[in-house]
Amino acid sequence: MKILALETSAKSVSVAVTEEGRILGSAYQNVGLTHSRTLMPLLDAMLKNSGLTLADMGLIAVAAGPGSFTGLRIGVSAAKGLAWAQGLPCCGVSTLEAMAQNVRHMDGCTVICAMDARRQQVYNALFRAERGCLTRLTPDRAIALEELAAEIKNDENEKIIVGDGAQLCYTYLSEQGIPCRMAPPSLVMQHAVGVAQTAGEMAARGETVSAHELVPVYLRLSQAERERLAKGLPITLD
Repeated sequence: MKILALETSAKSVSVAVTEEGRILGSAYQNVGLTHSRTLMPLLDAMLKNSGLTLADMGLIAVAAGPGSFTGLRIGVSAAKGLAWAQGLPCCGVSTLEAMAQNVRHMDGCTVICAMDARRQQVYNALFRAERGCLTRLTPDRAIALEELAAEIKNDENEKIIVGDGAQLCYTYLSEQGIPCRMAPPSLVMQHAVGVAQTAGEMAARGETVSAHELVPVYLRLSQAERERLAKGLPITLD
């Protein structure tokens, strides 16, 4: 089954098609342009250059969160539209689990997935990489860097950090005297290939949804919602 995957959770944007774990095509861009301008042209060019069409796909996958609220909405909306048009099932993939796929081959490591969530927090999940497989150690969460450091300080395994928040996380943990390292530059950032790989595992477990059911996962309230609550107002108008 061919899987079309989208990744728009942070500043970079990427698309990929895989089949049984094999990469058929992919494209990546990280030049600061908005995803609303870059995603669909990137996807269209990748499909054309790979000799593929939407009709060839069996599943649409997207990094559903956590991440940038605007980026997630763009990616999920695009995935819903593509899946709806072709009547395809979807997988809303954890952004953090997808980025951990980058280093699943680094045997015996604790993988620290990190995205900058501001306010001295990171969106984070921990995984163990063993024999090419990932074992989830924590749920996806928004966690203070101080709390993360306390949690992993006694972990004796080699610790490798991935994600667009890797530098922030690495700097803080190093200052706390916790040995760790960032993944190589070519592997540190989240990519649609990881989304497709995770979606393939989810699909094998029957964890797909319809285009209608696909939703982003933010993990915490937006700034506008927090401000409304602080004023004693309801989050929504209805």
